[in-house]
Amino acid sequence: MNESFDAPLHGDRGSAAPPRAAVGLAIAISRETGARGGGLARRVAHRLGWQVYTGEHLEFLCATDAARQPVLDGVPAAARDWVERRLAQLRADYGSDPDADGGMPRLILALAAQGPAVFVGRGAGFVLPADGCLHVRVVAPLPNRIAHMADFLRLTPTEAAEAVRTRDERRVEFLRRQFGHLPGDLYPFDLVLNSGRLDEETGADTVLAAFNGKRDLVDPESRLE
Repeated sequence: MNESFDAPLHGDRGSAAPPRAAVGLAIAISRETGARGGGLARRVAHRLGWQVYTGEHLEFLCATDAARQPVLDGVPAAARDWVERRLAQLRADYGSDPDADGGMPRLILALAAQGPAVFVGRGAGFVLPADGCLHVRVVAPLPNRIAHMADFLRLTPTEAAEAVRTRDERRVEFLRRQFGHLPGDLYPFDLVLNSGRLDEETGADTVLAAFNGKRDLVDPESRLE
C-alpha cells in the first residue's frame, strides 16, 4: 500500500513528568484516507533533510526480523533508558502491552532515538511523548479524498468511496484499540491541517512554522529554518 493517500500527540495522563525526546523533536503525521498526508510528510522531510517513515515502511520493519533487529540494536546507550521509560508510560496510560502490534511502539521509539524523523501513521504521535513530537492531523472533505483515491489507485468513484470508508474504519479501530482515541477528538494534536484548502507546499510551510514554534518551547537554543 502506498502511503501517499493516507490518520495522533497526546498529553500524558500519568502523574510523573513524561520522558522527553532523546534527540529533539520528531514530527508525526496522522491522516484521513486520501487526505494526502503521505505526500505532505515527504515534502516536510525533504525540506528538513530528514528521514521519513511511512506506515508501509514501519510495518515492513516490524514484520522483518533482519530489518527490525538492527534498528533496535542501534539505539544509543544513552537513549535506552528513555525508550524503556516511555514504554512504561504507555503501559500506564493505555493499559495495554506496547510490545503488541508487532512491537511497533518500541520500533518507533528506537527510530526516534537515532535521529530526527517524520513518521506517518501507526499511532506514532501517541507513542512519542508530547514534548518530543509535533503531532499533525491531516484532513480533507470526503469528496476530495474520494477523488484523490480514484485518481491515485485508478478506481471508479464507487470503488474509491468504498476504499476510503474501509481504510478509515480500520484506522479508527486501530487508534481506539491501541490508544483509546475516538474519532472527532482533536485535542491530542498540535495542528490540524485541511489539505482540501491548502496545497502541499503551503501545508509544508504551515507544518514547519508549527514545528519551529514548538521547538522554541522545548529547546529555545535550537531552531530549524
